[in-house]
This record gives sequence, C-alpha cells and structure tokens, in this order.
Amino acid sequence: MATSSKICVMISSRCNDHFPEGDENPTLTEIRKELKQEIESVEIFGKRIFEVWINEESPPRGGTWDSWEVCIEAVKDCDILLVLSNGNAGWAGNSGDIGICHAEMMTGLSLASSKVWIISLGNIAIGESEQDQRNRRFQEYIVSQSLFRGGEVSNVEKLKQRVKEALREALVDLVHRGVRESSKGRFHSGQALDWNRLDFAARQKEMERVCKEAILKRQKSKEIDGNAIISIGGTEILFIPHAIPAALSVSAAKEMVGQPFLKDYMFASLITRKQGGPVHIIACHKTATEAQAIRFLGCPDATVVSAPFGIFVADNIQKIQFVFIMNCRDDANTRHGIQRFFEWLEQTREDILLAKRAKSRAKIVQSIAHENNL
Repeated sequence: MATSSKICVMISSRCNDHFPEGDENPTLTEIRKELKQEIESVEIFGKRIFEVWINEESPPRGGTWDSWEVCIEAVKDCDILLVLSNGNAGWAGNSGDIGICHAEMMTGLSLASSKVWIISLGNIAIGESEQDQRNRRFQEYIVSQSLFRGGEVSNVEKLKQRVKEALREALVDLVHRGVRESSKGRFHSGQALDWNRLDFAARQKEMERVCKEAILKRQKSKEIDGNAIISIGGTEILFIPHAIPAALSVSAAKEMVGQPFLKDYMFASLITRKQGGPVHIIACHKTATEAQAIRFLGCPDATVVSAPFGIFVADNIQKIQFVFIMNCRDDANTRHGIQRFFEWLEQTREDILLAKRAKSRAKIVQSIAHENNL
C-alpha cells in the first residue's frame, strides 16, 4: 500500500465479535466488508481516491510472513488507521502477550499518532481468564492515551456514520498538516537562509522573538517582564523562552543560554503562590539528542522524552523542566515545533504532571530567593 496512488485506509477491529453484542447481529468482519465497499466507492471528480485494507480480504503472503506481521505491516503502510474498538485486545500467540488489536493501535500511535482515529463501541465485560487480562490491559492502554473519540456508538448505522465522519476529519487534518509542513520551506533558501546569514547574537534574538510570540499567541496567556504566563493543566505557569543559535555541539552557542534553570530563583517575584514554574522553552537552531539533554541538565536520573517537536526533560527531584524545540531554522519551523509541544502535553496528559512539578518548582525557587534576600 505504501506505493499506492490512492489514500490508504486500514480498518482495525475484532473479526468475529458481533455488534451490537448478540448472535443475531452482524459480526465486525461483515461490517468492515460493507464499510470497505462504501468507502472505496467514493469518487472525487470521477476518480476513486480510497483504498481500504482489511485483513479478511488481503492477498496471501509468502511462507516467511505470519498473520501478525502482515497486520503490523499494514498499519505501517496505511495513511489513515480507523480503530473500531470494543475493548477486545484480539488474539495473541502466547500467554502474557498483548493482543493483535492492541498491537495495531500501539504501532499506529508510535509511528504517527495523527493518522490514528478511534471509534468507541463500548467495552466488553472482563472476567478472570488470560484473554480477559489481555483485554483489561488493552482497555487501560486506550484510557492512558487520552484520545478523543466522541460518544460510544450503539448500532451499525451510527457506527458507519461515525466512521465516515472520522474519515472526513482525518482527510482535512492530514491536508492541513501537509500544508504546514510544506510551508516551512527548505533550509538552504528563503527565511531559513536569511537566519543562517545572521551572527549568533542576532539569530538568537530573532529566534527568541518568534518563540515568545508563538507562546503568547496561545489561549489564556499573558506577558510578564518579557516572559509568558500560560494556563496549563489548570495552573498558571511561567514559561521562559531561550534560543541556542547553532548546534548544541557548538560550545559558544550553547553557552549563550548556559543552564538557565540555575537562575530560576531570580524569577521568584514573578510567581504567586497559586502559580508554577519556571519552565524553560529552548529553541534550538538544529537538532538535539537525549544525551545532550541529559548533559544539559547535569543529572541522568530524570524523565527524558524524545518527540517530533524535540526533547522534553523533567527532573522529578529538583522539579526542573525544560524542552528543546528542534530545527528552529525559520519562523514557521519554530512556531510549528512549539505548537506540537503543547499538543503533545494535552494528548498525553503530561500537562497535569508538568503543572504539578511546576508548582513544586515555584516553592523551591521562592525558598532559595528568600534565603538570598531577593
């Protein structure tokens, strides 16, 4: 499917489960076959644009392929993954393994979360068998991902309607994301080239300007002394923008930022008792690695997360938090990286943990400021 000229849609679900529950109702396999026909019949200007993959109608593969590998490969190849979830994790090869439905969804989210759309069919009841435990893990996994899936569908008609709604929204979303990606341009021309022509000081100033402006454009944000207060996880948090105007391996550029969290106590006067922070957003002109982030923090025992926007670091002892936004080569790249960071916070519910650590950090820096008579 990866080389198809059509938009490739995979529909993932249990096969033989009846929906709604009851032997008199159709199986999910039957529903998926009908959906495949309906979706593939859609035309735009006289041309069919969708190719739908369901395992029941996939062609046979060579002897080196098993059913599990075929399904996972289909997840990797598809452009849109529609998950019809009734809480059944699916079959597994061994006791203690996760089910195939669990694996398909997990693979899709790890590769490209934006292409995964889940339609909730409710959850089947859970007992004490090995399969029931597998189902429990699957249901808990779905809850932990905090994916918006709307209300549960209760019959076949509503299920088909929700699938078509999800497919329509997925198309619009993917087009918008594609436009944003293409609008960033190439690094050897346009604004990226203009930023490259600047010296370190001028480039840092421009990067910090765009970074601060992008942060302050968010809802429930306000400027305070050149920094930003944003409501995250129900808490107002002080965010401080910085910029490293070259690769992190360039000492002269990295030293222009230093370890800014060592001076957090100097911002204590900007934080009230109900607020949190500081949290540092560091725009990096090029890429960053987990190893560089750990060295930057100075302590390996921390939460370090690599994501499409860059690297997020949280020290759970000192409550230091910062994020490297990678490839801030121009205005569009910088804004997009910051946007993706805040989207990631909400999607993973890390915003709640960030807010909790930020409130603790505020208490720490205020105590240090008090000891230094600031």
